Amino acid sequence: MTDFTTLALERRGAIEILSLDRPDALNAISPEMVDEASAYFSGLSDRLDVRVVILRGNGRAFSAGADLGSVAFAESGAGRPQRQMAMQKRYSGLIKLMRGCPQPIIGLIHGPACGGGFSLALACDIRYAAPRRA
Repeated sequence: MTDFTTLALERRGAIEILSLDRPDALNAISPEMVDEASAYFSGLSDRLDVRVVILRGNGRAFSAGADLGSVAFAESGAGRPQRQMAMQKRYSGLIKLMRGCPQPIIGLIHGPACGGGFSLALACDIRYAAPRRA
């Protein structure tokens, strides 16, 4: 899968660079981003030509965490706790896929890495962190 709306994928030899690509929203993790990243990481077990994955964020932040404007968080009323729990389960599913893929994941963490963004950083095998992107 390379037709992303919330991620950007770049190939350099046997290395793939997966970038969170919602810089205007500080790479807040939307349901679409979770779905796209889950599809990407679930397909890696069949793509042994990819030797290393680099995960980074475009813009001035790695990730501000959950997109609080998404339906799961912003919409009030009946069922809100259930929507939020369903979203948390989707996040945890993505983390499990990251931890289970055969390629090492190198996280390039710059600026904020909050909530779900921090979880993405922790799911990487190796992390390099900096206060801002070089």
